[in-house]
Amino acid sequence: MQPSRAREQMVEQQVRAWDVLDERVLGTMRQVPRESFVPAQQRFRAYADAEVPLPGGQHMLRPSVVGRLLQALEPGPGMRVLEVGAGSGFVAACLRAAGARVRSLEIYAELADLAARNLVAFGMSDVEIVNADALNADSGERYDAIAVTGSLPLYDGRFERQLAIAGRLFVVVGEAPVMEARLVRRISETAWATDSLFETVIDPLVNAPRPARFSF
Repeated sequence: MQPSRAREQMVEQQVRAWDVLDERVLGTMRQVPRESFVPAQQRFRAYADAEVPLPGGQHMLRPSVVGRLLQALEPGPGMRVLEVGAGSGFVAACLRAAGARVRSLEIYAELADLAARNLVAFGMSDVEIVNADALNADSGERYDAIAVTGSLPLYDGRFERQLAIAGRLFVVVGEAPVMEARLVRRISETAWATDSLFETVIDPLVNAPRPARFSF
C-alpha cells in the first residue's frame, strides 16, 4: 500500500475513530509522514495502531494516542511547547507542523540523535532536541503547552509549574495495566484544573518516582 493511502487510513480509521474530531489535528497527522520517523526495520508497523519499538527499550506512541495528545494541547502558531521524551521525533514533528516552537528533552542520547536526524531530514531543523533528563532540567522557562510522552507512576507537579498562565499539560499517570491520560490547565499562578481524558498504557519516564512497595 502507498504510504499516503496508509496514512489516510490511519487518520480516518484509527485517529478519528478514537474521538479525535479536530480537523486541524487530523490535517497535521496527514501532513507528517509517520514512516519517516519509524526505524527502518519497523517500517511495516508505521501505520498500525500499535506502539513501535525504539532503541533503549522505548516505543513510539500509538497514532490514536498522538491524536488525542494533539487535540488536548491545541498547538498553534507561535506557541512555545515543551516535549518530554523525543523518541524518534514524530510527536515533535506534529507539534511543529501545527506551527508551535518546540523544545524536546530526551534522556537517551541515541534517541536524541535519532530524533534530530529525522527532523532535519523532514526539513524541521528549527526543532530543539536536548539530551537531558526532564526530571532534572527545569530551565525556569514557561511554556504554553507541555507534552509528556512517558507516563508518571506517581503524579509530579514539576511539569504543571512550568506552564504559562492558560497553558496546557498532557500527561499519563499510573501504572500498568491501567493508566489515566490527563489534561492539566494552569488557571493562575497558584491554581490548576485537571480533566481525565482516557485510559491507556505507555512506557514510564526513566527515573520517575514510583509508589512505595509493601514488603513483609
